[in-house]
Amino acid sequence: MKAVVVRRPGPPDVLEWAEVDTPRPGPGEVVIEVRASGVNNADLLQRQGLYPVPPDDSPLLGLECSGTISALGSEVDGWAVGDEACALLNGGGYAQAVAVPSTQLLAKPAKLSFEEAASLPEAACTVYANIGMLARLQPGETFLIHGGSSGVGSLAVQWAKALGAYVLATAGTPHKVARTASLGADVAINHREEDFTIAVWEATNGRGADVILDMVGAPYLARNIRALARDGRIVMIGGDVSSTVLGIGELMAKRGSVAATTLRSRSRSQKAEIVDAVRTKLWPMVADGRIRPVVGHVVPMDEASRAHQLLAEGNVVGKVVMTP
Repeated sequence: MKAVVVRRPGPPDVLEWAEVDTPRPGPGEVVIEVRASGVNNADLLQRQGLYPVPPDDSPLLGLECSGTISALGSEVDGWAVGDEACALLNGGGYAQAVAVPSTQLLAKPAKLSFEEAASLPEAACTVYANIGMLARLQPGETFLIHGGSSGVGSLAVQWAKALGAYVLATAGTPHKVARTASLGADVAINHREEDFTIAVWEATNGRGADVILDMVGAPYLARNIRALARDGRIVMIGGDVSSTVLGIGELMAKRGSVAATTLRSRSRSQKAEIVDAVRTKLWPMVADGRIRPVVGHVVPMDEASRAHQLLAEGNVVGKVVMTP
């Protein structure tokens, strides 16, 4: 089969559409004939040699896909050849076929295209693992998401709104601010034109945000703490990971907490637990239309370098998706 390979770390033009071995399913695995694959910031980091591949995972890029099951390994229950599915992958999605543990599969919603379905698994699992399971956002609480028009952000806005939270979101252009508001954000903030901390305090009558999901990192930490409500929770999932000052006194005064997590490095058992929670708690919202996929661009997989350039430029609303 063909797949996107990285011969050496580097810029987007190192990506090559080349022949590789076709995967075979191991125990508990299925092979998916890939119809579409999502592009994520983690892929860009891996291409540059900045995101080490966990042991035993595929060295190929691609952390989510959709397609049709073409082969079953032993010890697989509940799935059959021909089933349409999307999956949270351990790598290998930039290819014509990929092997994946059956515990990381989600049934493809019938109303969605393969491109739309491929845009969901990574974002859905990231949002639910961090905001549903870790921060435990509750109906009626205030939720702040940075990057509300991104792949993760656009899903987080919709999920939090469907849950019953009061949703605030930041974005960097008037178009992105408007798009974020159209997805359900109660308050959409242009972080290039106003201080989001002040905007949060004004929107909440000085109370602050109960939960903050941050993809900016170190530059926002102090301001996130200032924007936090008492007993609030900050979850950091990316961005600038350089050293910075943590205002422990202010955090303690608010009885606040800060957590930093990644999805890629979790064990397969942890990923299975997250996917199962998504299947139960979030996937029904996709099926009934409360959560809608946001696909910004669809690019042929043999033009993966263009897909990476589009994502790196930062102008995409929603996800970049590739089709083989």
